[in-house]
Amino acid sequence: MSYLQSTYDLYSSAATTPDVGLCCTTTPIWQLPGLDIPGIMLEMNYGCGSTVHPRDLSGEPTVLYLGVGGGMELLQFAYFSRQQGKIIGVDAVDDMLEVCAKNLKLAETRNSWFYANFVDLRKGNALSLPLDDESVDIVAQNCLFNIFKQSDLDTALSEAFRVLKPRGRLVLSDPICEQDMPETLREDADLRALCLSGAIPFESYIERLTNAGFATIEVRARRPYRILPAHKYDIQEHLFIESVEIAAIKDPMPEDGPCVFSGKTAIYFGEEPYFDDKKGHLLVNNMPLAICDKTAEQLQSLDIKHLHITPSTYFYDGGGCC
Repeated sequence: MSYLQSTYDLYSSAATTPDVGLCCTTTPIWQLPGLDIPGIMLEMNYGCGSTVHPRDLSGEPTVLYLGVGGGMELLQFAYFSRQQGKIIGVDAVDDMLEVCAKNLKLAETRNSWFYANFVDLRKGNALSLPLDDESVDIVAQNCLFNIFKQSDLDTALSEAFRVLKPRGRLVLSDPICEQDMPETLREDADLRALCLSGAIPFESYIERLTNAGFATIEVRARRPYRILPAHKYDIQEHLFIESVEIAAIKDPMPEDGPCVFSGKTAIYFGEEPYFDDKKGHLLVNNMPLAICDKTAEQLQSLDIKHLHITPSTYFYDGGGCC
């Protein structure tokens, strides 16, 4: 049995018998005016964060959501795009698609603004998306890509890049782990299906995204998520797992490489009214400017006396140098 078949079996079971403890999102559930999320959707919130960010969703974008779960994030996306078929949900598990469709019909009875046909549910998987090139504004996935082994992950990222329009956004939430994950755990199909042993280091996660062609990376959240205890898994040390929320944007790739915003800020506090590095970055005196990691490295190399650059906060919320 392949590791993906184990994943399909797990989520087929989770569709028919909701498992509240299967995942535990570390992001508060959006409470939006007039939005009533059915309890069954909350019970089936099988993710480690959130991919719904209102600032991504102006102009009623077309959204593709991978791994439909109980339909909660599909409903949340539909709140911002209230047109037939504007939200597309793709899943490889028949039971999950069936339960999600029922949940969306329930949501229709609870929300006067919502119609189930706002959401187009399709059978398929992230490795071969049933969509045309450059056909959606946003691709979102929550706690799915970490299940894939490296070659499949690269394929999934390539597929997401393919279906996105220029300047479209891939919005992700996944577990990461900075420690070495023992091979015995990585090869455990059940642990991988549970979104635990597929976690990779943060820098490797970012590298996968930029290698796929995404030129701008926004790190929006990084939070504690799980511990894999050494005594339970017969390993040398406890493994600390975090969750990240990231937007990867299909921008043109700069000649000097991608811009990764990890929450760094530059503050110039010298005698002049501003500092201009002559490379497009103007720092007004004592006004913080969000900068990407690449710009931070360039500014630090100038060895400017009255310039302070903060460490990464891993909570970037827009604006800045690029």
